[in-house]
Amino acid sequence: MRLIVVLVLALGIGLAGLAVYMAQGQIAQFQHERDMLLAAQANAPQLASMVVAKKKLEYGQRFTQADLEVIQVQADKRPEGAFTRVSAAQGTPEAQHAAFLEGETRPRAALRSIEINEPVLASKVTEPGVDAGIMANLAPNMRAFTIQVDVASGVSGFLRPGNMVDVYWSGAIDNTPVTKLIQPNLRLIAIDQSADADRSEETKIARTVTAEVTPEQVAALTLAQSTGRLTLSLVGMQDTTQVGAIEINRDSLLGIQAAEVVKTEAPKVCTIKTRKGGELVETEIPCAQ
Repeated sequence: MRLIVVLVLALGIGLAGLAVYMAQGQIAQFQHERDMLLAAQANAPQLASMVVAKKKLEYGQRFTQADLEVIQVQADKRPEGAFTRVSAAQGTPEAQHAAFLEGETRPRAALRSIEINEPVLASKVTEPGVDAGIMANLAPNMRAFTIQVDVASGVSGFLRPGNMVDVYWSGAIDNTPVTKLIQPNLRLIAIDQSADADRSEETKIARTVTAEVTPEQVAALTLAQSTGRLTLSLVGMQDTTQVGAIEINRDSLLGIQAAEVVKTEAPKVCTIKTRKGGELVETEIPCAQ
């Protein structure tokens, strides 16, 4: 009987020790998993709010607060100009990053096509109450100027609103044909009567283009258009070159050197006039030094 009690007690102690060992192992595993989770959370990218479209928006289509929603994205992947709130109270810091102010009922309009769940950027939409068009594309204190073009001068129809172009003037100076760069890097805001950068006509030949210019450039381009021919040159998206003064005339194009005019002084001739009878005679004599 005593032996059985001893065996049972030993068995109990053994089982208790095994249970403690297993519990310690489980606790250690839990602590390891907790540490890994905390480390992953510490290394996880920060999230930030961003406003996206709940439905597809075409160019010029109006939208309200009901057409937008907020999602969470990686903070360093949020594009510049993205709204962070659908609406905010006027005068608050959040209002600078809100698509609408609280109580605003006027819709905005899309300046580019926007897909479902695509970020809504300030550069792709108008201000509340403003429809899409040339006025919505103009930067502050800038003007719209229309230039007449054709197949040759309009880059064969490959121009789109938002493109940058250089403007060259061709005319005559002192009866010599000249081509000169007069306005570099002008931003186009409309092609013909369309300000839609997503227009589907890939090779539509424009008859006019409208550029964003300063008031001084309006005067310069008006004079240039009335005194010669304007030609546009499309600037590449990756172009970073600072273009200087460019002027080519016929002689420099063909490598013609202007003839040098050598002026030679005619020899000085001295004469005296004498009268012989009724006849006046002129006689050459050495000139006095």
